[in-house]
Amino acid sequence: MNTFDLSALSTGGAILLIAFILAVLAFEFVNGFHDTANAVATVIYTHSLKPNVAVVWSGIWNFIGVIRGGIGVAVGIIVLLPVNDMMNMSIGESGSIIAAVLLAAIFWNLGTWYLGIPCSSSHTLIGALIGVGIVFFWQHGGEGVNWGKARDIAISLLFSPLFGCFSALFLMWFLSKLVKNKAIFQEPEGGKAPPLWIRIILILTCTAVSYSHGSNDGQKGVGLFMIVLMIFLPAQFALHKSFNADVVFSKISKIEKTVSATEARIGENQAAEEVLESIGKLKPMLTASTINAPLIRKELQRMNKFLKETTGDKPFFNAQDKEEIKASVKNVATYYEFAPFWVIFLISLSLGIGTMVGWKRIVVTIGEKIGKSHLTYAQGATAEIIAAFTITLSTYFHAPVSTTHVLSSAVAGTMIAKDGTKNLQRSTLINILTAWVLTLPVTIVVSGGLYYLFSAIFG
Repeated sequence: MNTFDLSALSTGGAILLIAFILAVLAFEFVNGFHDTANAVATVIYTHSLKPNVAVVWSGIWNFIGVIRGGIGVAVGIIVLLPVNDMMNMSIGESGSIIAAVLLAAIFWNLGTWYLGIPCSSSHTLIGALIGVGIVFFWQHGGEGVNWGKARDIAISLLFSPLFGCFSALFLMWFLSKLVKNKAIFQEPEGGKAPPLWIRIILILTCTAVSYSHGSNDGQKGVGLFMIVLMIFLPAQFALHKSFNADVVFSKISKIEKTVSATEARIGENQAAEEVLESIGKLKPMLTASTINAPLIRKELQRMNKFLKETTGDKPFFNAQDKEEIKASVKNVATYYEFAPFWVIFLISLSLGIGTMVGWKRIVVTIGEKIGKSHLTYAQGATAEIIAAFTITLSTYFHAPVSTTHVLSSAVAGTMIAKDGTKNLQRSTLINILTAWVLTLPVTIVVSGGLYYLFSAIFG
């Protein structure tokens, strides 16, 4: 497993898979140059770093962020779709799904970048995934879109810009009371670099935003990459390479014994009955001569889902058994929640290189068009501190957020703190808000429509 053996595919299927992998890397490349301004706008507009140095520095830290960020957000992207059902489709159907997602996402990202409108790559990708998920369910039934996860993601995408704006406003007010050296509240003078201590602060905040952007946004590319691999090569990527049928059989037998020990009360806990049913299905799968990785993955996920529910019923397990079950849930999840290092590396490389390209259009919007006055040193540092903190917190909770909207809303918050709402450029804010409102419905409709069209032709 996890060996990337193309011999399992026809020549056409192998070519299509490689083309889609390149398209995923292209999406992440576009994500990089689309979102570069979130990290480098303040250091460029305060003359703390020259543009060519700033974008390379940001690209390096985006790369490191993806490598070090884990896969929690990536898993959140994967579970949006009924991947288990999709692994049993034809190559034509699989290709239709991936093509629809990528075309819709890249189209919207490039369009908003060309117009210089800060737009969320997170919204774009999630909307595209939901669009194909809806049409897939409409055509094939099955699990459909994971609306519970979609709701959680929507809440994080909605709340994070508001949090960024008001947190930046408060921090600016706090700094104005705390910091006695007012040089940090001045606007940059021509092309003159700021005092060294201010410059160091701004470079550090740029670094923090770059790293946090990589750790969150980069994971979305990892999740998309894994969806492609699982749909095209399910036998190789449905389960982690460490999967061993005998070991898993032993683990689920132990779980079965723990749950069955409460047999007198199983009827009071529907989740426990579901766990035992899943284990009953898994055992013959694990002892079969041929391992059906997609079906085992699906049943392991189902078992874990209901195991979590059993531990939520306090009287059902004693304290020791409850902790053992929780440990088992985490352990079993490692078999289907993973991404090979080479996938993470390729995504981080694409994001890092993309960060070094095409930054200027969005930088101009962030630096000049949100507020009526030029960014001061304090505003630049404040906006990036808040953005880095918000994104890092979201990554910790495995929640995808929009770096673009968090940073731009934080800049708006600093502008309000400086001179009130009259200091905001209404036309720019309307454009950003319009893109924010339209991104999900547009990408849902476009990706869903493209998938319906492609599946009719190639499915």
